[in-house]
Amino acid sequence: MTDQPISPSIVDRVDRRVGAHAAEFAELGVATVHESQGRSGLMDPAIKPLVAGSRVAGPAVTCLNHPGDNLMLLAALDLCREGDVLVVGNLAPSTAGMVGEIIGSILVARGAAGLVVDGGVRDIRELRRLSLPVWTRTVSAMGTTKGGPGWVNTPVVAGGTTVRPGDLVVADDDGVVVVPSESADEVLARARDRAERESLLLKDIAAGRWPGLSPELREQLRRLGVTPIPGPH
Repeated sequence: MTDQPISPSIVDRVDRRVGAHAAEFAELGVATVHESQGRSGLMDPAIKPLVAGSRVAGPAVTCLNHPGDNLMLLAALDLCREGDVLVVGNLAPSTAGMVGEIIGSILVARGAAGLVVDGGVRDIRELRRLSLPVWTRTVSAMGTTKGGPGWVNTPVVAGGTTVRPGDLVVADDDGVVVVPSESADEVLARARDRAERESLLLKDIAAGRWPGLSPELREQLRRLGVTPIPGPH
C-alpha cells in the first residue's frame, strides 16, 4: 500500500485521458513500452495471462483488498467503464480465488478491457470462454469472504509495482507494465521511435543485411577488456 487515505475509502472519479492512446500502446506491446520508459513499471513476471495471445491496454481502476477477501473488488465493479483495466491488489500476499465467472461476466458487461489480479482466480474454463483478457498470479478454487474494508481508486501495489487510478496498464504475453499517466505521451513517442527502428532492422535481417555488432557495442567490449582471439583456420 502506498499513499493511501488513512480510512478505507472509495474514490468515484478516474482521469481516463490515457485511454485515447490505449490501442496504440497495446499494439506496441509490453517489452517495447517497458524499454521506452527506462525499464521501469514492470510487474512481477509471476503475473501471467490466462489465455496466450491476450493483448490489452487501458486506464487503471484500482482496488486494495484484505487477503482472502474481495469486498473492495466487488465495490470497484460499479466504477469500471468501457476500456478500463481493473487492477486488484492485496494488503498481504494471497492466493485465494478472488475472481471467477460471475465477476468476469460483470466486467465484460461493463465493457472493461482487462483484469490484472495480484492473487488468484478460479472458474478457469469459464473465464477463458469470456472476452475478457485476464492476468493473474495463480489459479485457486479457494473462495473469499466479503468482510474486509479497503480502498478503491487509490494507489495500490500490484506485482511489486505502484499503480494509480488512471495510469495506463499495458499487458500481453510478456507480462504487465504500468505507465504513469503524466508520462504517457513521452513514453509513447519513444516507443514509436523504438518500434520503427526495430522494424527497419528486421527488414535488413530478413534481407541478409545485418551488419553485425554496432560500433558502439564493439567499443563497449573493448572498454570491458574483452579481447578477440582468432580461431583456428
